Amino acid sequence: MRSEELHETLLPKRLALPVFASDPLSSVAYATQEILLVLTLGGLAYLRFAPWIAVAVATLLAVVVLSYRQVVHAYPSGGGSFEVVSTNLGPSAGLVVAAALLVDYVMTVAVSVASGVDNVISALPSLAGHRVLLALGFLALLTAVNLRGVRESGRAFAAPTYLFVGAVLIMVVTGLIRWALGAAPVAPSAAYGIEPAPGEAGLMGPALLMLVLRAFSSGCTALTGVEAISNGVPAFRRPKSRNAAATLAAMGLTAIAMFVGVTVLALLARVHITDDTCRLTGLPGDCRTYPQRTVIAQLAAAVFGGEHSVGFYVVQAATALVLILAANTAFNGFPLLASILALHRYLPRQLHNRGDRLAFSNGILALAIVAGLLLWGYRASVTSLIHLYILGVFTSFTLSQLGMVRHWNRELRAGSATGSGAGTGAGPEPRRRYRTARAVNTLGACVTGLVLLIVLVTKFTEGAWLAVLAAAVLWVTMRGIRRHYDTTAAELAVTDPQEHLVPPSRVLALVLVSRLHKPTLRALGYARAFHPDQLEALTVATDRAAAAALAQQWEDYGIDVPLKVLDSPYREVARPVVEYVRSMRRESPRDLVAVFIPEYVVGHWWENLLHNQSALWLKSRLLFTPGVMIISVPWQLTSSSRADRHPARAPGAVRRGEPDRPDRRRP
Repeated sequence: MRSEELHETLLPKRLALPVFASDPLSSVAYATQEILLVLTLGGLAYLRFAPWIAVAVATLLAVVVLSYRQVVHAYPSGGGSFEVVSTNLGPSAGLVVAAALLVDYVMTVAVSVASGVDNVISALPSLAGHRVLLALGFLALLTAVNLRGVRESGRAFAAPTYLFVGAVLIMVVTGLIRWALGAAPVAPSAAYGIEPAPGEAGLMGPALLMLVLRAFSSGCTALTGVEAISNGVPAFRRPKSRNAAATLAAMGLTAIAMFVGVTVLALLARVHITDDTCRLTGLPGDCRTYPQRTVIAQLAAAVFGGEHSVGFYVVQAATALVLILAANTAFNGFPLLASILALHRYLPRQLHNRGDRLAFSNGILALAIVAGLLLWGYRASVTSLIHLYILGVFTSFTLSQLGMVRHWNRELRAGSATGSGAGTGAGPEPRRRYRTARAVNTLGACVTGLVLLIVLVTKFTEGAWLAVLAAAVLWVTMRGIRRHYDTTAAELAVTDPQEHLVPPSRVLALVLVSRLHKPTLRALGYARAFHPDQLEALTVATDRAAAAALAQQWEDYGIDVPLKVLDSPYREVARPVVEYVRSMRRESPRDLVAVFIPEYVVGHWWENLLHNQSALWLKSRLLFTPGVMIISVPWQLTSSSRADRHPARAPGAVRRGEPDRPDRRRP
């Protein structure tokens, strides 16, 4: 796609919702389960806290959604939390948010894909032995779809996301109707008891509070991905801010309804789930091989009539699909944020470039590689990966809300200073609106800050310290990259153009010679075309007999360019050449030394291993010598001319209108 077609990739709200909100919508598939897993550490008695925890999580989600609606209106250029915090709290705080979000986006991909594989295995237990392979396969598929572009990925992911939302809401409504009619669904695990984990029985006081807080922090996984819409405002159709805010509101309402409904239904159906199946009592077989199903799978079986019903398979298929596709939120958020950071010179500039489908291809590939390593290293285990999750989300939530509070304070001060009643409008109405917005963001900062503290305390020793360490390393790295770019820019800045346009006193040309053949003669002729002040051929005598034969051949052919032979008793090639060139520079610092290196051009990658190795090593050494120009003189071998006549089809060649290979054209 041409750069001018970028506007054609902008998303309407119906496609933006599955693109940017599939993660928070799909988190209902495991948020309730994570709450129950923690509470059942103390046994079934502590499930009575689940409704209150669900209400707290739903309230928190509503507050965060309201807060981010303020962000998309105030900062419509994208960047979300990073731009808000950088503008209002300073670049260092902005980098903290950026590092936390980048780590969390990676975790979003890993957790979503692993959870999706869990649901696939719940429906087809025979695939349990192929967990990692399935996860990496789904990740590769997601990467390929996203490389096609944002609009294409939205179309591909819209149907599964809406299917999941519809399937879960139908399941919840059906289950509640059955309960109201006196025929409440009963989960397959309702008949089993749960023994408390060692040291978790009879908890009281601070220990009980810590258990409840741990369950709450695990349930807060329902909030992951909420900030992605604020990062991706530029991807929306006009009016961008209004469409982004509407999508954010739709996402919040739908996610709250689904999460609360699943939690209520799980408690009514008496779903019993634990992190260790051997703590389940009353199992019919060996606890170590018992296939414990997910909460969503148990609810679907209870509501729709068993594990072989059509409804069960529809819910499981939709859940598995949307959980895997939920990683798409990160596949859009990570490259966009990385592009903004690269624009501000905190990440390599290649991450700011768009590919031939106008997607940020380098960012997509970087995310896929890191997430793939995590899935492989943690064996695609949700239980292991979940502890590294959500810390970054609440770091960005808290700092962005604090930044918005400072933003509204500045707007109110600007209005007071101009006497207009508001910074950008007149009369009391804008001022009241700013005060309301500030109150919303203040509440959001307080609540998310408290949750951040809870998450840090309850999850730090369980693996969250790795996420903190990764974010810290990334923060230091980004500062180092920015420092390098700033130093390079300052060093390359032009102060006096005439100073750098002054020609050298003389140009001294050296042609490197290994043997006398056609490439050497071409290099000599090319060097002569430059009309240097001094021209000399240079060879290294690693074998004195061969060097003497070359000198004799040189004389026999009558080549009028002097041949300098450097002795090398230790058979080194690069060191004598570099020392000779440096000696020329020491004798005449204002002279320019041009080194001409004959090189073979070959047609196959493996042929490069057989040629040009000495030339590459010499170039790498000479590049560090000031006042030296390195000029490659290519000689095309027969294999390279064949490759040029029959070029391999490059990715995207058809879309770019490149001609087909002659040998592939139909007669």
